[in-house]
Parts: sequence; C-alpha cells; structure tokens
Amino acid sequence: MSPAKNPAREAEPPTAFRIARDVPLGRHPILAVFPGLDKLPPGRKIHAEAKVRERLFRTTEIELVAADMWMYVAPREIPKFVRREWKPVVSPDSNCIVVGAGHLRESPALTLYLDIYHELCHILQRDGGAELWEAGVSYVERWTEIEAYRFVIEEARRLKVSDAYLREYLEVEWISAKEHRTLLTTLGVPAA
Repeated sequence: MSPAKNPAREAEPPTAFRIARDVPLGRHPILAVFPGLDKLPPGRKIHAEAKVRERLFRTTEIELVAADMWMYVAPREIPKFVRREWKPVVSPDSNCIVVGAGHLRESPALTLYLDIYHELCHILQRDGGAELWEAGVSYVERWTEIEAYRFVIEEARRLKVSDAYLREYLEVEWISAKEHRTLLTTLGVPAA
C-alpha cells in the first residue's frame, strides 16, 4: 500500500486518540505507538471479555518498517500464495501488526484509527483459529475482512464519518473497481 492515499479530512477520530508518529523503525508495544488505544470506545468493545482485551493490548506489537505500505498482521509463516516480490514480515511467536513508516507518519489520524482497529480484529480472529491469508477467496469475500471492516465502519458511523470518506477508505489498491462496489454493498456504504 502507498501512504499517499488521503481520504477527505472532514472527520476526526476521538480527541483521546494519540499516535507516536516519531517512533523509530523496529518493534514496539502497540500502546507505545498508539497510547490509550485500549481505553477508547472500540478498544473497550472489540471483545466481550475484559481478560481477552487486556491480553490483546498487552501482547500485540507494532513493527514499523520503511516499506511503502499501510498495515497488515504479520503471518506466522509466509503464506503459500504470496507473490515472490513481496517479502512479508513473519512473526511466528507473537502478534505483530506491520506498519509502513510513511503511513504512520503522514496518514490522517482517522485513517490510522480505523486501520489499527481493523488489524486488531484480525488478531482476535486469528487467535480464535481463523485463517487470515485464505488462498482462493477474494479479499472482498473473506469473512475475516468483512467482519473487521464492519467493526470499523460501525465506529466510523458513530463518529459521523461521511459516506464519501468511507468510499475512499474502502478503495484499496489491491481490489478492482467491481470488487470495491461489492465491498461497499456488503458493508452498506452507498456508492457515489
């Protein structure tokens, strides 16, 4: 992903959302990069059980990389279908969200807010036994993606984020225009 993507800026995350945009490359506890993330409304409702939430925020790490990209959950091992030109960070023993430095340093706060909770949903899914890197299933048809997007779209709606922002937020470069329309329909975001 390219951090150049910059959806409309009319919406903002909660004022308590903080980003340590100047952390150096490398691995950091999630709450060192996003202090207080666990105390915000989505952090308190991402899972019904307090012990699960506490473990999620205590054990998840952020690996900040120089690559021109957004965020993803580091796989435990390289998925079989990964293109040769992509060399993902692999984290076999810990939950790690890989974040491009340009994304962390330059992207709008609302985009980072939605992205980090989206990725935290994926960590919970994987901890529950889900396969995040499911071969042969379109990105816009993976239940894991739909569930994570639903979680952040619900939060965006709570914040009164516009449909225009959500359309642009959901327009990721690895899906086609047709898949984008499918994703919008699935998530209840009106097309333009």
